[in-house]
Amino acid sequence: MISSMTGFGQACTESGGVVYTVEVRSVNNRYFKAQLRMPDIAAFMEGEIEKLHRDNIHRGTIAYTLRMKNISGRALFDIDEVTLKGYIRRLEALMDENHSACRIDLANLLNLPGIVQPVIPDEEAVNAMRRTILDLSQKAIEQLLRSRQDEGRQLAEDVLKNCDIIEAALEVIRKQAADVVRDYHEKLRKRVDELLANAQLKIAEDQVARETAIYADRSDIAEEISRLDGHVRQFRKSCTAGQAVGRRLDFITQEMLREANTISSKSANAEIIRCVITIKCAVDRIKEQVQNVE
Repeated sequence: MISSMTGFGQACTESGGVVYTVEVRSVNNRYFKAQLRMPDIAAFMEGEIEKLHRDNIHRGTIAYTLRMKNISGRALFDIDEVTLKGYIRRLEALMDENHSACRIDLANLLNLPGIVQPVIPDEEAVNAMRRTILDLSQKAIEQLLRSRQDEGRQLAEDVLKNCDIIEAALEVIRKQAADVVRDYHEKLRKRVDELLANAQLKIAEDQVARETAIYADRSDIAEEISRLDGHVRQFRKSCTAGQAVGRRLDFITQEMLREANTISSKSANAEIIRCVITIKCAVDRIKEQVQNVE
């Protein structure tokens, strides 16, 4: 069954005195795009996290957020005292040169670049953190995929209902198309008879037949009906393919609309044109929904 491109997944756990929280959101995009937000201490895993997403998701913009909260009392960040003292010395020198006095706010100095830096964990801690983040990310992605599949089922129900509408209208067109040429011949014969009645002229029957044949060839929509019917069947089959078929479905809907427009342009039958309008409305609704299919 088809899958939506919008969804949400979340997972959290506590390990080694740190609470890890992962959130993954996805929205529509023609291609795959990952936006990762991670603490500096875990930035070395960006490549692995993006690959994890690519292995599970084919299309959509992915917003991945990792949060880490220390509950152990151990600092996750360290203060570069050498750099901080350097800032203080330079500020004191400036005050001496200008013979001015002011209070140095250490809290504000901590916001300067290079003062507060993440603690560099040892190899064992890095491996433990890596395992925890990858496991948690996988769980969040799995939850995201479930939510995308749930919405995909709703999308499938909607687009398949519109396929039913198209097929019903197409069946009416098929029945009407069989009578179009006969009706045209009768109207043409009647019109010719009316125009020539007072002039006491006659027109050869083969001329009427020739004109009818030309009209029949020009207004023949059997091929377009067959192609449109094939596109609908192909669309239904693609909806149950169980893979990323969003682009394929989009292309099929474009072909559906093309055939409907051709039928409309070749036919002067009012009932056929009414059915074509119904088909085009259904295709438009399908096209709108397909934009959200992975």
